[in-house]
Amino acid sequence: MGRSLKKGPFVDTHLLEKIEVMNRGAEKKVIKTWSRRSTVIPEMVGHTLAVHNGKKFIPVYVTENMVGHKLGEFAPTRIFKGHTTRVAEKAAAVGGAPGAPGAPGAAAPAAGAGGGARPGGAGKES
Repeated sequence: MGRSLKKGPFVDTHLLEKIEVMNRGAEKKVIKTWSRRSTVIPEMVGHTLAVHNGKKFIPVYVTENMVGHKLGEFAPTRIFKGHTTRVAEKAAAVGGAPGAPGAPGAAAPAAGAGGGARPGGAGKES
């Protein structure tokens, strides 16, 4: 549910005061802010705000299309690196298990032991 139209958009007062001072003096400086909850208003258009994402400040240049959105929407807090693939999981399992076939340090099969030889005989008898 959105905010009441009667109340108007929410902007932290300290941020609004900085924007108004810069508009009066026609200045264009980067404003650092932790206020991700503030709504972008038309007075902010053309300014660059450095919005904190929890780790660092992300520079956000405000355009007309951003009016009505929150500042936090433009500074993502999480980095998605993608899902792991099955190939990567198998490679990690094979490479990480000691003694697994193909793993470093695994003993090579003996010359006559491999190839599906049956115990006690050289092959299938008919």
